[in-house]
Amino acid sequence: MSNFVAELFGTMILIILGDGVVGGVVLKGSKAENAGWIVVTAGWGLAVALGVYAVGSYSGAHLNPAVTIAFAASGDFTGSIPIYIAGQMIGAFLGAVLVWAHYLPHWAQTDDQASKLGVFCTAPAIRSRWSNLLSETIGTFVLTAGLLFIGANEFTEGLNPIIVGALIFAIGMSLGGPTGYAINPARDLAPRLAHYLLPIAGKGDSDWKYAPIPVIGPLLGGVLGAVVYQWLFLNKTSFLLWSVLAVFIAVVLLAVSEQKNKT
Repeated sequence: MSNFVAELFGTMILIILGDGVVGGVVLKGSKAENAGWIVVTAGWGLAVALGVYAVGSYSGAHLNPAVTIAFAASGDFTGSIPIYIAGQMIGAFLGAVLVWAHYLPHWAQTDDQASKLGVFCTAPAIRSRWSNLLSETIGTFVLTAGLLFIGANEFTEGLNPIIVGALIFAIGMSLGGPTGYAINPARDLAPRLAHYLLPIAGKGDSDWKYAPIPVIGPLLGGVLGAVVYQWLFLNKTSFLLWSVLAVFIAVVLLAVSEQKNKT
């Protein structure tokens, strides 16, 4: 299996199960309707674990452009970034289409347009541009730093994907509330495009105005996690480290200023 096919298939599995659990919780008539946030976060954690089990031995199972770029920035990845990201984006789109087909009778039964969109992509609990960007950055910082922590330890063979799934579950429970924790540009952008293109009954707007946040935030946070890990644990510093830290501090200051202006 090529890296492209592996990333496509693994990301497709991730989205089928991840968007699938959201659909089960928010769509009318589903037996899992109103099951709650813990079910959603647990479902996403298990989705990631299965995606890693599926293709980890082929491509390393990045399943996330932010992870691919972060690993490249840290020197832990020497493959083709475009091939990995293309596979991730196409896989995420196909996974979203299959989720739409799986819940086909439920779209017309669901009146709330935000719930329908939420099956495919994220939206902030409180819309606040710089704060939302900061939340996505912090969540993905924890993701990539956590992946590097996990990689630095030896576990019983076959256990790593479960640990990675637990990391996703922890991020969702602890940090997912403000934005729905995209922490993955492919996970948000490709299914959002599917929402835009698919004939979903009464679907409403795809919220493209918000769409850059769950792309830029994870990319910034992913690289930040990788370079900070190198700095603190491997005693490696670089121009990239100080540049990304400067951008992160700027985002923090803009988020604080934004909230002051609203009060």
